[in-house]
This record gives sequence, C-alpha cells and structure tokens, in this order.
Amino acid sequence: MIITSNGASLHPNLRFTGSELRSNGTHDFKRTVLIVSIDGLRADYLDRGLTPHLLAISKRGLRAKSMTPVFPTLTFPNHWALMTGLYAESHGIVANNFWDPATQTEFHYNRIESCWNSSWWFGEPMWETAQKAGLMTANLMWPGPPKTTNGISSAYFVPWKDKVALDIKLDQILQWIDLPLEQRPQLIMAYEPSLDQAGHKAGPASELVNNTLKAVDLFAKKLHNNLEARNLTDIVDIIFVSDHGMTDTSNPELVYVDGILGEEGMKAIQHEDGWPAMGLRFDPHSNVTKHLNALQEAATENPEKFSVYTHDTMPERYHFTNNERIAPIYMVPEIGYVLTTKSEGNSGMSKGNHGYDNDELAMHAMFIAHGPFSKVVKDLHIQKHSSSSFTMRANEGWHTISDDAYVMDRLKNVEIYNLVVKLLGIESYAANNNGTSGFWDKYL
Repeated sequence: MIITSNGASLHPNLRFTGSELRSNGTHDFKRTVLIVSIDGLRADYLDRGLTPHLLAISKRGLRAKSMTPVFPTLTFPNHWALMTGLYAESHGIVANNFWDPATQTEFHYNRIESCWNSSWWFGEPMWETAQKAGLMTANLMWPGPPKTTNGISSAYFVPWKDKVALDIKLDQILQWIDLPLEQRPQLIMAYEPSLDQAGHKAGPASELVNNTLKAVDLFAKKLHNNLEARNLTDIVDIIFVSDHGMTDTSNPELVYVDGILGEEGMKAIQHEDGWPAMGLRFDPHSNVTKHLNALQEAATENPEKFSVYTHDTMPERYHFTNNERIAPIYMVPEIGYVLTTKSEGNSGMSKGNHGYDNDELAMHAMFIAHGPFSKVVKDLHIQKHSSSSFTMRANEGWHTISDDAYVMDRLKNVEIYNLVVKLLGIESYAANNNGTSGFWDKYL
C-alpha cells in the first residue's frame, strides 16, 4: 500500500475500466459518484428553513420524503447497511456494541481492535464492488473497516479522526477530484459526525443543532460551487444521506429493568447489547423462562413504554432475527422512554438519542441526490407530467410539495448500494443484497 503526499493510502495493482470519458472542457473524467453521510441528520431537519442549499439542489435533483434506516437505528449498523445494501442480520453489525457467541468476543464501535477487524463485517461494501470492477475509490472516514474479509481496501483511505473541520474534508475531496485521470477515484465516500454530536449533546431542537445544520448546508454549497467552478456539475453525481434521526431525551420516563427482573434476574444477565434498545443474554443455567416471562408480563402491562421480543416474535420488518450475534431477548423502548436501572437512573443521559423503532419518523434519515443523473430524471419527469398540472400518481413513487419541488416516496437505506453501482455502470459486478430488484428503474 502506497502512502500519498496528503497522508492517504493508494492501493497497488489497480485495474482500470474502459468506461467512456466525459470532458469538462479541459480534462477527461470517468463516471464519478460522491456519497456524503451527515450523521444524525433527521429527515425533517430539512424543513426548518436552515438548509437553503440542500433544498435548492433537491429541487434540481432528487429528495425523498425520508429514508428508513435499518433496525437498530444506530450509527454503525446503518453506515454498513448504506455501504452493503444489507440489513443488520445479514451484514453482522447488529449494534454499536454487541457480543458474538461464536468467537466469545465483544464488538466495540470505538475500539480499533474491533472496528478495524474485517472479520466482524459481513457483506460487500460498494467500494469493494467498485475495486473489483477496476474503479479507484476513496474513503474519507466512513465508519467501517479499512479492509474487507477478502483483503480489499479502498484505493485511498483516510482514517477516522474526531473534530476535523468541514473545510479540511472539503479540501481532501477536491484534492482527489483534481488528481490526474489515472489516479482519480470514481467513487468517493465521506463522513461527517458533527450534527449527530450536537444532537446528543443539546437535543434535536437545540440552537447547537440548528447552527451545525447551517454549517453542513454551507459545506454542501461550497462543494457544489467548487464543482461548478471546475465545470463538473454535469459529470459528478453527489448523494447526501444520513444514517438515522434523533429524538429528545432530555426528560424521558425511566423504565427500571431491575425493578422487573429483580436481583436474581439481574445477576443472571451475562451480556447486554446495544442501547437504547437492550439485547439480553441470560446465563443458560439460570431460569431463563422465568426472566423472559417477567419481561413479557411487564411489557404487556405497559405497551406504551416498551416491547419485548425473542427471535420468534421479532417484527418481520426489523429483519433482525437470522444472526446468532442478535441477543435472544430484546427490549425495545418507545420514544419518550429509556431503559435503565435504579442505581444508574438518568446519569450520563444525553439530551438527544436514536436507536428506537425504525418506523418512527424521528428516527428517519434524509436522502438528496443531484448531478447529471438526477437532472435528467427530473427534467423528463416534469415534461411527462406538465400537461396534468404536476399531478403525481402514488404508484409512480413521486409526490409534489410545490410547483417546482418533487419528492420521492420514502425509501429504505438498503436501496443506496444499488443506486451507486448503477450510477457507476458496474451492475454486473454487484453483490447480492437486500435492496429491491429494479427499484431505481422508475427514476433512472
């Protein structure tokens, strides 16, 4: 692996495809896709009037009502879902922290020995697919391992580092775009956590979140302006996504798990996975049936507070059963409630959180895309319906919110992998995934 002058690393022995070239007037470019994740950008944040640029590009491109994250609605499971098109049960990252009974080890999202160990991460990320197709890729801090189980890494890789200014990330993206054709990545993935951090610290309705949202929008504007200055707006497709939303937890109602299980039940817990949902593994030598019954009875008496599931009763829409890493018993609180113990109470509680049911709109993420593909899609769509006063039919997947603003129906984030490989023209290399076959045909 070769280290470039800017500190990123370049993979040797790369093949290049014979894809068609496009000119910006001075240089040749191949198909290029940039996907940017803004962690914690709840879909309805875009309706606050604080993101004029993101809204402007969505009018020229595509915007979904919202994007449904996979369950659990946490950062690492959802960023790997975006990369692979797989639900958590399939890609193996079933929480930010969880126990693996097969290896008798625990995954921690914030420990490099876990998050950089490729054996934890199942599935094929889009950058592996692109590399297999002979395209160069660049990874700017996207949550996940630097190398897959097949030993494939992005051509350029910048590892995670906290508190990196958006302007520095913008400079890195532009450095990659400005490389000579033979060295230039065709897929660039970038990650920004500041909005999620603000939501946890101050809550989703806070001034801190609003100010951070403005900063994110300014980043998007600068990115567009720089591409426009390079005459690349008809060459580079840009996809803005987020992993999940955020809900206020500044004053939640506490659900005391130890008050349900008692001392015997609490002592029998061997492992707790995830949060705010809680996966429980009891000592198999304990009275597991008794502990499960206690939890289920409490859930039946308080359905507005939380639910209790086993692999047999887990909602099918969660796609959260077929993996031994998923704890056999899961407690899922409703929004407004937090699972805790009497000794812990609300100590350490942040003012905003996610991880709740993925059907909750407060947990929903955003999707916006613009560039040559979305411009053609929108123009053709408007022409098609100009004679019917912009009336959309629900089965076409489109809705109008004003005379010049169209939004797609809600989509699942497992559809994003197939969008990227389609835009790059490498569908024949695509890995099996949980996305819907032909989903993007009505838009592309």
